[in-house]
Formats: sequence, structure tokens, C-alpha cells
Amino acid sequence: MIRRTFVILPSIGNGTERSLWREGIRHWDDFIDTRSIKGMSQSRKGKLDEHLIEARGMLDQGHSHFFTNILVPCEQWRLFEEMESDITYLDIETDGLRHDSKVTVVGIHRGGVTETLVRGIDLDSDSLKKALERTKLLVTFNGRSFDVPLLDFNFPFAVPRVPHFDLRHGCARIGLKGGLKKVERDIGIGRPKEIDYVTGEEAAYLWKLWERKGNQNALNLLRKYNEEDTRNLEPLARYTYQRLRSRLEGAMMECQR
Repeated sequence: MIRRTFVILPSIGNGTERSLWREGIRHWDDFIDTRSIKGMSQSRKGKLDEHLIEARGMLDQGHSHFFTNILVPCEQWRLFEEMESDITYLDIETDGLRHDSKVTVVGIHRGGVTETLVRGIDLDSDSLKKALERTKLLVTFNGRSFDVPLLDFNFPFAVPRVPHFDLRHGCARIGLKGGLKKVERDIGIGRPKEIDYVTGEEAAYLWKLWERKGNQNALNLLRKYNEEDTRNLEPLARYTYQRLRSRLEGAMMECQR
């Protein structure tokens, strides 16, 4: 979908993008190959051609960071398919909900493998940075508002500045409201019984049992809870992406009529 996106261009919004689709310009190559565009000066088109040629080159080389600032956050989901082999699904646990809370566990899911990093065992700035170094697209649930700011506070510069598909906002756009567990249930994603009713508040309590009393069972349950949160982001992201893609393709079809 990213190669059909024109909102990466200066002064091009959703309305102008749809106007381009109505003219049969539905791909970067279409735009570049078209000699002239109605209502657009040749000078401006030439500059926009240069932008798209640069974007195409960056995308072909896998430089996703290029799109971090030129693609508005709510549209960064469009990179999902192009970056699928280098997506990192991420979820954190904390000791509270304050803006300066301590990050206790970080779950990272990539290539079908889930790992958890635990404060005091194997979680620090270096280990987190290494775990995220190949990331080209970050996928979270409410990560823009919660996970990433807290990670930046706890482990400065460890999280790469790459495009971010925040499923909380993506799900809302397709009518899925509420927290992660509710959204999972709404689309049929199940959880093991032993962690089905664990909440974020209980996760903080489990951490305290481990930190203060060395309760290994509490840590094991906390890790399992985090692993499930993190792993389930992948099927939810695929579902959300397909729905968002279908909606956009439907809009493109409407423009053809």
C-alpha cells in the first residue's frame, strides 16, 4: 500500500490523493510516468517526481527510517507489507502507570520467536538496543502514548526511530474499540486460562512479588503474560492491516467510477 500513497508528498493530503486516484494515478510509477497532472504546474510536478523517486529508492533499499517523518503516524500502517520480514512486535510491563514508571519486562516478537527481557536479569539499554537493531517497522498496542515514551525514559536512545504501527489507533479506525484483551476477544484470539484475566495492575503486583520476595512463580507468570501480549500483536496486526487495506482499496475503486 505504501507505493500507492501520495500523502508522503509536500502539501498532498487525503483529498488530493483521491483526486489523483480519480485521474487514474494510483501508484508512484503512475505519477512519475504521467507527463502532466490537472491543476499542477510542471515545476511543482517535477519536484514531486524527485520526492517519489527518492522514496522509491529508499523503499527498495529497505531504509524505512526515511518514512518516519514524511508519513504521518496514522498512515504508517501502509508500510506493513513491505517491511513484514523486519517487523518487531513489542510490549512492555511496568511497576505503575506514571510517566516515570520503571519498565520491568520488555517482550519482543519477531520472525515467529518471542523473547522477554527482564530488569535486573537481561534488560538494560545495551541489550534492548541490540534486540531492536534490525527493526524496520515497530508494532505495538498504544505504544506511541505508553510503551515508547517509557522506554525512552528508562533506556534513552535504545528504541530506533523507525515507522510505528500503533494498533490501538488502527483498530479504532476499523471499529474495534477498547483495550488489547477486548480487541483480541472481538476477533477470536484466545489466551491460556492461567493468564486470561491478568491485568496491567496485577502485572505490576507480580513484579513486586518477584522484586521484593524473589517469588519465581510470580516472575514466570509475569513473563508468560507479557509473552502472550506480545505474540498476539502479530495476528491482530495482520487482521487490522487487511481491514485497513480493504477500506483503502474500496476508496480507490470508488474513485474509478
